[in-house]
Amino acid sequence: MLETCVNQGAGLQRIALQAAPRVIAMASHGNQQGELPLLWSLCSTLADSGYPVVVLDANTAESCDNPGLEQLLQDAHWRHEEPNEPTSCSVIPALIGLQTMVASQSTNGLRLERLSGLLQNFGVILIYARADLLVSLLPGSDIEPLLTVSPVKMSAVTAYQALKKMFLDAGLRPTVANIVIEPLSKTVEPNQSPVNKLQECAMAFLGYRLDALTIRARSSEGRATDDVRRLALRLLENAMPLHRHHFVGSH
Repeated sequence: MLETCVNQGAGLQRIALQAAPRVIAMASHGNQQGELPLLWSLCSTLADSGYPVVVLDANTAESCDNPGLEQLLQDAHWRHEEPNEPTSCSVIPALIGLQTMVASQSTNGLRLERLSGLLQNFGVILIYARADLLVSLLPGSDIEPLLTVSPVKMSAVTAYQALKKMFLDAGLRPTVANIVIEPLSKTVEPNQSPVNKLQECAMAFLGYRLDALTIRARSSEGRATDDVRRLALRLLENAMPLHRHHFVGSH
């Protein structure tokens, strides 16, 4: 396992050498308690690998008392507290700002371009939003939004609803993280797990073969870090560098 960790860490660091901020996304669905622990672990892993991370939280609206992306879009001189250390991770409210970007966009290629000038000091911009907003922001992109499936009640149902919308409405193929609580319960059969139910529905109703990465939530520290590092590398390989002016394949 040590060799695997070293290889994956090197892969993350090689990608980090690229100067342009890279956009990744995470789909919010159902009970956020099944998503937030992985979100924070992912941010920590990225920051430890040399990426200052900013999370654009579309589950929280900006306000005068809690400014965020909307204020940045209105006044480029306003700055949220930016990281001074490579291990930093910042979270800013972003619901209104992202909705504004969707409403004002003129072409597919300019959907997220404004972020590059506002958040250029970050290595990774992680958009955390519900599926309908990601559909409006990322149609036809190469980004594979992270979609979690956890033991939380109804997780498979809300994950399928998010998957269906992203897949049918925007051609997005999410990266699915199957969160496994260890030790596994001996009373739960593998074919009864939430991720198995999601895979069955995706094949039956969408004709889509869905693969999933396993994230062990209660394993040894080294194993858990390895799982999240593998996930981070997968997301970065399909991230969108903000220096380019169009999506691949959008002509």
